[in-house]
Amino acid sequence: MADAARPNNAGAGEKKGLASMLLSQDSGSLLIALGVIVIVAMLIIPLPTWLLDTFMAFNLMLSLLVLLIVLYSQKPTEFNLFPTVLLVLTVFSLALNVSSTRLILTQGAKFNGRMIKAFSSFVVGSGGTQGLVIGFIIFIVIIAVQVIVITKGSTRISEVAARFMLDSLPGKQMTIDNEYTQGAITQEEATRRKAELQQESDFYGSMDGASKFISGNVKVGIFIVVIDVLGGIIIGMTLHGEPIDLAVTTYASLTIGDGLLTQFPALLISTAMGIVVTRAASTGDLGEQVSNQFSKYAKAYWIGAAVLFAIAWLPGFPKYVLFPMSALIGVYAYRLGLKQKKQSFNVELMAKAGEPKKAKEEVQEVSTIEPLDPLSLELGFGLIPLVDKDKGADLLERVLRVRRETALNLGIVIPTIRIIDNMLLGSSEYCFKIRGIETGRGAIRLGYYLCMKPAGSEIEDIPGEKTREPVFGLPALWITEDRRDEAERLGYNVVDPPSIIATHLTEIVKHHAAEILDRQITQSILEGLRKNYSAVVDEAYAPLNQQNGSGLPLGSIQKVLQNLLREQVSIRNMVTILEAVADFSRLSTDVRFVTEKARQALASQICRQYADDDRCLHVLTIDPALEQKIIESKIPNNTGDVIAALEPSMHKAWIESLRRAIEAIGKHGYAPVLLCSEAARFLTRTLLDREFPQAAVLSILEIAPDFKVETIGTIRIN
Repeated sequence: MADAARPNNAGAGEKKGLASMLLSQDSGSLLIALGVIVIVAMLIIPLPTWLLDTFMAFNLMLSLLVLLIVLYSQKPTEFNLFPTVLLVLTVFSLALNVSSTRLILTQGAKFNGRMIKAFSSFVVGSGGTQGLVIGFIIFIVIIAVQVIVITKGSTRISEVAARFMLDSLPGKQMTIDNEYTQGAITQEEATRRKAELQQESDFYGSMDGASKFISGNVKVGIFIVVIDVLGGIIIGMTLHGEPIDLAVTTYASLTIGDGLLTQFPALLISTAMGIVVTRAASTGDLGEQVSNQFSKYAKAYWIGAAVLFAIAWLPGFPKYVLFPMSALIGVYAYRLGLKQKKQSFNVELMAKAGEPKKAKEEVQEVSTIEPLDPLSLELGFGLIPLVDKDKGADLLERVLRVRRETALNLGIVIPTIRIIDNMLLGSSEYCFKIRGIETGRGAIRLGYYLCMKPAGSEIEDIPGEKTREPVFGLPALWITEDRRDEAERLGYNVVDPPSIIATHLTEIVKHHAAEILDRQITQSILEGLRKNYSAVVDEAYAPLNQQNGSGLPLGSIQKVLQNLLREQVSIRNMVTILEAVADFSRLSTDVRFVTEKARQALASQICRQYADDDRCLHVLTIDPALEQKIIESKIPNNTGDVIAALEPSMHKAWIESLRRAIEAIGKHGYAPVLLCSEAARFLTRTLLDREFPQAAVLSILEIAPDFKVETIGTIRIN
């Protein structure tokens, strides 16, 4: 028996738990749904007078709350539920109007709605025919204020705001995309700002339509008042047998009270709507704005006090009002002037004392200098359309792609690439700057394509404007778009202007990555690596205040990475580099020594960079006697490092011999790669920096076991 009863008890417990869960989780949504259903039902179902009084008081309270919320909102879109609330309150007000009309016409003189009667007598202030006339006048005035002044003006403002918001939306979205492409903001920030922009656009679009609710409410209110009066007189005279004067007095007074009580909350809502649409460019609540903007100029209050004082002396004007008002305004002007002088004095005193940071926010002191951008692209005014996404420009996307490719190829995340216009440049010129220093410049023509002959090819010439390709200085032609297909069929390399800038940017980053890599970027690389490789980072990176005999400080690690980047060695394999730093910094903290050991740890990567498809390295070797002379010629430079310094005649012969060898192997399609001993590698590299920066210098220890080496020449000096 007990077992048989358990399922029933369990089912009852489950039902009870389900009911409590529904009430606790969705109580708010349930109340709102029931409220909307009740509002619609009020249009059909009669209400008792006590419930009508309750709903009318609730309507008045809600309208007042909406107005206060609008006044205290920091910005218009903060109360983005306002259009929906306006619709619900409008329907609620009309439902109350219909319910009160039904009760007034049904009960007539027996109607005992306290809110309607009290509101009518309080606003009108007198009874009888005079009270009816005054009530009608006040009702007409309220209607006129709503229709002609508030609603019409708010509707026009909301239409203009929605139109301008829609027109400016693409430009604002392009600005956000530009900042994200340049790296100034994160993807999450860009998504958040776009969502806010879309929310603002939807808000003003909704306000454009929501303003029609108020005007419709006013028109329906006028119609209901006319129906109440005419219908009441007919019902009173025909059904209740009342004389016309009694019927007019009864139904007109109740109708006036009903109309005033219904239109007053609508007046509050329309005022709130006007405040919302007129604060489009404001932030902060309305009280703060009024307090700040009405307390800036003491002179205005002095003039106002003087004008009131002068008017008070004219015949017929109330001196008992104007004199005290003039005095109050004068006192306020005096206190405001003292406050402004005190603020100005404090600011000057702090500035003289060398404390500009404590000055008032109204005075902007120059306390810091904006640092130069790590990398910037400046455009002439004629090239600005290249960054206009609305016109199909994709330069921003290509810049973002270059940053991604650099991170993959070199292992360094390029910081913000700021794109700005420079009126000092020619209209079709652009230039790249690294921390304010120009590192590349070019000129392109919008609407044209740059075409170049492939190296060593003999193809037919086509008409075009002769020029030089800005990245590598190769001869090229500017051709129009209608000749693009022809040039491609003939075998020309054809590129568009954005591709030229993107290619130039890639080369700038490739050859100046060592300059771009600063200590902040190095710190970011180490911190990002610490998440998954904390052991190797802690062993290789030893801050200056935590030196324990192993590891290098941040500046030394930066120099090791710069040395690698300077010779086009990717630092993406940071784990291997830091392991080499950790292993060999115990033996020596010399940056050059650690760099050579890091290169040897990256032997496979470096060999793969210069080997052919058969994993064979075609190299130039150095005569042993010449290599020994290079080693013996090392001297320290002004930075504490060592360089090779051959005698002038020998250096000239070295350069000439190297040029002949590079030209000879270039005819066979081989890249210039020199192979020497570990002791001579870095010194040989210093001899090539100026004349042959594109040549690679490898040491024997940097040759990975699975790569073959073929000597295609030897550098000798006679």
